[in-house]
Amino acid sequence: MRYYQTSGPSGGRRAGFGPGALSPFIKWMLIINGGIYVLQYIFPAMTYHLGLTPARFFAEFPNLLYSVFTYMFLHSTGQFFHILFNMFALWMFGTEIEFTWGSRKFARFYIFCGLAGAILTLIVYPSQMAPMIGASGAIYGLLIAYWLMFPSRQLYIYFVLPVKVKWAIPGFMLLGFFFSGGNVAHMAHLGGAIFGLAYMKLDWRWLSFGKKLKNLRYKRQEAKLEKRRQNAVDVMKRIDSILDKINEVGLENISKADRKFLEEASSELSQRGDKSGKNS
Repeated sequence: MRYYQTSGPSGGRRAGFGPGALSPFIKWMLIINGGIYVLQYIFPAMTYHLGLTPARFFAEFPNLLYSVFTYMFLHSTGQFFHILFNMFALWMFGTEIEFTWGSRKFARFYIFCGLAGAILTLIVYPSQMAPMIGASGAIYGLLIAYWLMFPSRQLYIYFVLPVKVKWAIPGFMLLGFFFSGGNVAHMAHLGGAIFGLAYMKLDWRWLSFGKKLKNLRYKRQEAKLEKRRQNAVDVMKRIDSILDKINEVGLENISKADRKFLEEASSELSQRGDKSGKNS
């Protein structure tokens, strides 16, 4: 838990609990996860059909592709603290990130962290028969993002012990890994955390291949146009030079090369005029 200082209306500092008002995407996540949690009580089979069961996923591929997404909205109905901790952590650590990034970018990040947790679980435990459920993979990605964005922020553990984020969040993760007991999807946690770290630290601009290709085509077209403009300038300079000679010595006294150049230039200009007339 954290108890931190925020700016008051007058610009001073005031004590506050939590990040403040709900951000838009997180509000919808709380509503959706809470609603589905209630439905799981009414329809227990939802866990089987919407959870991610690696053995079934591969045996019935691609029929259960949706489960890499739906699993993160389900929680154990027998362990209320499962959904309570995940939603509490989503509000506590995700709100500032969403307000900083914007809802759309934050929503993509959250979903991709959850998908990364599902993918790593499928890779490491392809024959697992138990369904995996929970938003913890996405939550661990958020914890990594918060850890990197606000390392000096202080968390007050149990409202008493002040610990900086850069120490507190790794501590939470290690405690969760070593003391969480059985039936915990550690690979989902790790997958979400790895994606969160990669997203925050890597330069993803090299992946925008389409944009780079478009820029390359634009540069080539620009180079061709510039070359044509330069050729046109050179042609006009030579024409002016030849016309100056004609004024001085007469048309019959210019060289054969100059006369041939004038004829070719005149023919080319005439063709361009015909084409522009047809296109107009």
